[in-house]
Amino acid sequence: MTKSKIDLSAAPNATFQIESESGPSEPIKKAPEKKGTSPNLADAYTEKPRLNPEMIGKTLLDRMPSPTGWRILILPYQGKGKTAGGIFLPTDTVEKNQVSTQVGYVLKVGPLAYKDKDKFPTGAWCEEKQWVMFARYAGSRFQIDGGEVRILNDDEILSTILDPEDIHQLT
Repeated sequence: MTKSKIDLSAAPNATFQIESESGPSEPIKKAPEKKGTSPNLADAYTEKPRLNPEMIGKTLLDRMPSPTGWRILILPYQGKGKTAGGIFLPTDTVEKNQVSTQVGYVLKVGPLAYKDKDKFPTGAWCEEKQWVMFARYAGSRFQIDGGEVRILNDDEILSTILDPEDIHQLT
């Protein structure tokens, strides 16, 4: 078995050179971008994995499932991919935080959500295009085109918030 030494000087450019006894290897190249492909949920994230809701195109939103009855379609907040000190978090850690997140962006609201006047006498608790808080493992989770979405019942919304970065989850 040969020992490898990793040269991290190329890390800012996201390419790595691995030197072994046989000499340096070729740098890792980015995959070519596909032209003419339909947008997916992963494209709505800037500074991966930070969500920019305005980048969710109308055609992508139309392709997402429409919640039925009193249900709400939520895009969970993934959080930042690095710490305040600049350390990049492993993908597993980011995905684990997304599963246990308590914050999300309302994508769609079902036709019967908040229509029960006895249950919601003051009106709807949230609307489309709002950031909301919900219970840690609430709703049904499923994958769709590069991301996870959840469907929650209308009464599982705990509050509305302005910025998901304001909420620090306990681990």
